[in-house]
Amino acid sequence: LASGPDGEMLWLDVAHRPGRAPRVRLMGRYLLPPCKQRWHTCAAFLPQGGLLLCGDRRGSLLLFPCSSSPGWAAESTSIADGSTHPVGEDSGSESEPSCLSHKGALPLQAPLSVLFGLHGKTGVTSVTCHGGYIYSTGRDGCYRQLRLQGQQLEVLRKHRPCKGLQWIEELRFTPDGDLLVLGFHADNFVVWSSRTGENLHCVPCGGGHRSWSYCSSPSAEAFAFVKCGDVMLYRREAEPCEQQVLLASLHGRAIACVRRLGAVEVPGHAALNVFVTGSEDTTACVLTLSERSRAAVPLARLSDHISSVRALALAGPAGRGDKGLSALLFSAGGRAQIECYRLLCGTDPASESAVACQVIHVASHRLDEHWEQKKNRHKLVKMDPETRYMSLSVVPGTSSEQLPRPWKFLAAACSDGSVRVFGLLEAARKLVLVAESFHHQRCVLKVEAFLHTQAGGERHLLCSAATDGSIAFWDITSPIADATDALHRAEGEMQPLALGTPLLTVMAHSCGVNSLHVRETPEGQYLVASGSDDGSIHVCLLEVALGGGEAAAGTCLRVLERVARPCAHAAHVTGIRVLRPDLLLSASVDQRLTLWRRGPGRLDALSTTFFHVPDLAELDCWEVAEAGGELRYYCVLCGQGLEML
Repeated sequence: LASGPDGEMLWLDVAHRPGRAPRVRLMGRYLLPPCKQRWHTCAAFLPQGGLLLCGDRRGSLLLFPCSSSPGWAAESTSIADGSTHPVGEDSGSESEPSCLSHKGALPLQAPLSVLFGLHGKTGVTSVTCHGGYIYSTGRDGCYRQLRLQGQQLEVLRKHRPCKGLQWIEELRFTPDGDLLVLGFHADNFVVWSSRTGENLHCVPCGGGHRSWSYCSSPSAEAFAFVKCGDVMLYRREAEPCEQQVLLASLHGRAIACVRRLGAVEVPGHAALNVFVTGSEDTTACVLTLSERSRAAVPLARLSDHISSVRALALAGPAGRGDKGLSALLFSAGGRAQIECYRLLCGTDPASESAVACQVIHVASHRLDEHWEQKKNRHKLVKMDPETRYMSLSVVPGTSSEQLPRPWKFLAAACSDGSVRVFGLLEAARKLVLVAESFHHQRCVLKVEAFLHTQAGGERHLLCSAATDGSIAFWDITSPIADATDALHRAEGEMQPLALGTPLLTVMAHSCGVNSLHVRETPEGQYLVASGSDDGSIHVCLLEVALGGGEAAAGTCLRVLERVARPCAHAAHVTGIRVLRPDLLLSASVDQRLTLWRRGPGRLDALSTTFFHVPDLAELDCWEVAEAGGELRYYCVLCGQGLEML
């Protein structure tokens, strides 16, 4: 397909003839709908048939129907040798569209689907189809993976190959499963490998504003380009690879957070655990960790963040379904950025790990972008663009009330002293800030949301911990209900509400709270365990009482019991979990994992295990029922590495 600024798209068939000049035939002409300042830069026929996908210099993708009418002529004219051949004789693949050439151009109808400005103002450079997906590249430094839903284009995710590669021209899929990204970095032509994450070639050519071509084969590679009127050729013979990867890395820097997605049953093998990790290298990684082989195999890498990924949260339904695991993933970190993805994991015997993961980008949110949309923002103090999200927690849904629209809510602890609540509408791909509070007046390190259910009603409760050692407990039922109504009326747009004041504040530690966990007891009470910078552990038992009345029921929290264990560890306690009402697990930077027995007014150490991950950042725990009915507890720890116990 060849396109130009006149809005006409030519369909050419090129036949290679040994010993003679190649034969080029004009198979058809498409006249694209007129549009001011639109220049279609690339196009491709879709395998579904009858569809033409075009990219233009405004960065947009347009999907056109291109089936011909029965009255069109059935002959085409050769361009190279002047002869005329019947269409269908050496005319290419049988799956090509049925639109044939004519003396005039076939006008296309209005586009079926338009993704305006997908690649920014610099334009789309190529579109291609591979493995049932559509891939587009642009000069914004990204390539995108899309799929066709009905006759609508849906963006699944965005990939940024490497820093500095701002001009991506083309994608090449190799027979061995690698994806090569062809582009320009400054005045160099670059071939980047997605498998190894490194540049395979870097050729100084003067930049991308020139004609060029790249070809690779098992025996050699060649790059030709025009420079100052001269045709230049770089050629390299294939050489055996002398580099041997002894141990592949998961991240380039420390791992800051980890969450277990679930387990995938692989026929003929033990169940494989699937984890998500976030790192200071600005990426999140979905990986499998096998107990049998003790190998970690990355399934997908998420590179939408512009700063470190400090917090992760999963929203259901997370668990085993008919087609594997499915869950919503929230990731957050520096520059006040939150990303949301839908993860779909299932078995794939052809892959290295026997598990495949499909990632669909759902929504994103940044406070500075939200600020630009505010009204009367000149009257307000602008938020700090360096705000970091320190912790995330998904607000559990209600079981008795069906909301008008399926909004999910997310609580976030922020370094600017605020506790924020966001609402997600997955169908519309919207993530909206709905409520916030600056009660703590200092960096908030942890948040945990939980749902209280009694005969008197259901209440959404939230606890937040700050750098002064305080833990505040909130009732966010009313703000969530008000936000749901406002979002329903305003179709997903609203001004943030106030969270109000906390129900209760407990001074649990003398300094920052680095770990926090809440677990409900069989009696309907709540155990809140926390660990601090000073190496201490604090556990309090709470009771929730719902007041009566004709108006909305009030909520009252009472502390029934408090237990503190000073100097439980020799360093920061960065991970804690309540496994049972009488059993706790704590982990610290001192690389000790300790089990505690909770008794009346005391905590007794049961056992201590040393682990091998330095600078522990976080831990996650889960339980597995054995064949005999016993429960076995597993935990995964992250920091300068990853370990499962």
